[in-house]
Amino acid sequence: MADWLGIYLRELFYTPDWLHRVSRQTLRADLLAGLTGASVVLPQGVAFAAIAGLPPEYGFYTAMVTPVVASLSGSSWHAVSGPTTAISALVFGSLAGNLEPFSPEFIQTAIALTLLVGLIQFALGLGRLGTLVDFVSHSVMTGFVAGAALLIALSQLTYILGVDLPHPSNLPEFLARLPERLTLLNPDNLIIASVALLTGLGLRHWKPSWPNYLLALVTGTLAGLVLARTGAGVSTIGAVGEISLQPKMPALSPAFLKDYGSAALAIALVGLLEALSVSRAIALRSGQPINGNRETLGQGASNIAGSLFQCYPGSASFTRSGLNYEAGAQTPLAAIFAAVFLFLILQFVAPIFAHIPEAAMGGIILLVAWRLVDFSEIRHISAQSLSESAIAFATFLATLFVDLEFSVYVGVFLSFLFFIRNAARPRIAVGAPDPASSTRMFRAVESNELRECPQLVIARIDGTLFFGSVEEVRRQFRALERSRPEQIHMLFIVKGVGEIDMSGADLLIEETRRRHRRGGSFHLMTRTPKLIRKLARFKVMRELTKRRIHLSKHDGIAEIVPLLDPEKCATCTARIFRECAQRPGAPPVQTAIDPAA
Repeated sequence: MADWLGIYLRELFYTPDWLHRVSRQTLRADLLAGLTGASVVLPQGVAFAAIAGLPPEYGFYTAMVTPVVASLSGSSWHAVSGPTTAISALVFGSLAGNLEPFSPEFIQTAIALTLLVGLIQFALGLGRLGTLVDFVSHSVMTGFVAGAALLIALSQLTYILGVDLPHPSNLPEFLARLPERLTLLNPDNLIIASVALLTGLGLRHWKPSWPNYLLALVTGTLAGLVLARTGAGVSTIGAVGEISLQPKMPALSPAFLKDYGSAALAIALVGLLEALSVSRAIALRSGQPINGNRETLGQGASNIAGSLFQCYPGSASFTRSGLNYEAGAQTPLAAIFAAVFLFLILQFVAPIFAHIPEAAMGGIILLVAWRLVDFSEIRHISAQSLSESAIAFATFLATLFVDLEFSVYVGVFLSFLFFIRNAARPRIAVGAPDPASSTRMFRAVESNELRECPQLVIARIDGTLFFGSVEEVRRQFRALERSRPEQIHMLFIVKGVGEIDMSGADLLIEETRRRHRRGGSFHLMTRTPKLIRKLARFKVMRELTKRRIHLSKHDGIAEIVPLLDPEKCATCTARIFRECAQRPGAPPVQTAIDPAA
């Protein structure tokens, strides 16, 4: 009880472990990285808010409050939280069916959704269940993001072409109406969007260190101003509301929980998948250890706090986090400085956003959507794994033709389905000592074409021995029995088994009795104290006795060889064990197996 309480107290009253790293040098580096981050998130805040169906100021709130709390309460030194494309698309998809985007009701519901998402994430962290997302295949995010990117790109055609189109969440209707609407396109909108898009693409190619989103926004706005002077009707995103961080508690009613609980869970899962993926990817470069559960709590806390300051759900951003690390950030203070710089910049430039053409923002969002798709990862998944490809493709299709939140559940369900299938199909490999090895290391018999003892089979299980895998293991036991009828003794190596339940233990007892009835014996080899304790609790040790549970293959073989039929040993030519030297027949083998093998 004391240990349990201590864990929760440490989780709740977390003291950042990076404070000792702060120095004059790190502060300077973090200030510069923060300034760079602010310049990047400025156009992203507008673009991502538009994707979510919210006015620009709500993207800015999310870019200012969420990263501060996530940086102080999470475990990553370099991950930067805030608005992201995937979460923005999910928010829009979850609310647009019932509410009008950009309306007061839509905005207040999005903020309440943030609170519910944060509570779900924080509860997962308190229950130390954040690592459950580790069982969700990365292919889910790959397929979901690809589908969301396509929907985001299609949704911007309304502004790029200057025509009225249905939202692509109803893809068949969208595609049916697109051809007739193309005849009504506005060339001014197309020019503005093209200027912004080509600027972003060009800078990305020739000047990748420059703030391409920001400069694309500037050139698109200038193009709009020029066309407006010629008399063209250029629609703009409108004035940005006053940027004020005044706390206000959103309301969660039973009706809200019923209507949006499923959406909140989907957003919470995607947010955690993004945050943990980003944190671990950067940790591979920085060498910093990541606490997945701490990161889960940090994301939950950031969304709970964000809901008090009019934020919509956020998560860690791949783009801003990578840029933060590359810009030289040393501690999470860089993300905090970026939020402060953004707030200061907005006090001066917020009025300028009223002149940004919708078409320019559409061109930038089109660029965001294109860069969102990880084509190299899609090729990698397609080439390496059929099951992962199926997960990614099914999630992609569900994203296009079903609700966005449901597509997440499709991917998660398939991930667990394939995980359970793989867990229920452990592999049993037969091994023998390799005479070509100086220490006679054990290797797989089939792949190395090794000789076996005619009376003893040495088998190893790779996987978990639980109720779901029992029938598959039993089937493989029977297959070994049919293919090796003379090998009535078995040394079963379970040192790689992390868990065993009562069904698995019952199977071991069944195999022990079965081998005994055939005149043989059944032995186990494991070095795991936890597994040995479970074997004792499930009565396996009582059935086997301690003499048949061994800490190494050497000990097991030494115990089994004297039990072998001496008449068969006298005519045996295999002689693969050191102990064969003490049996009737051929001269002893001079080399020995490694006792530690």
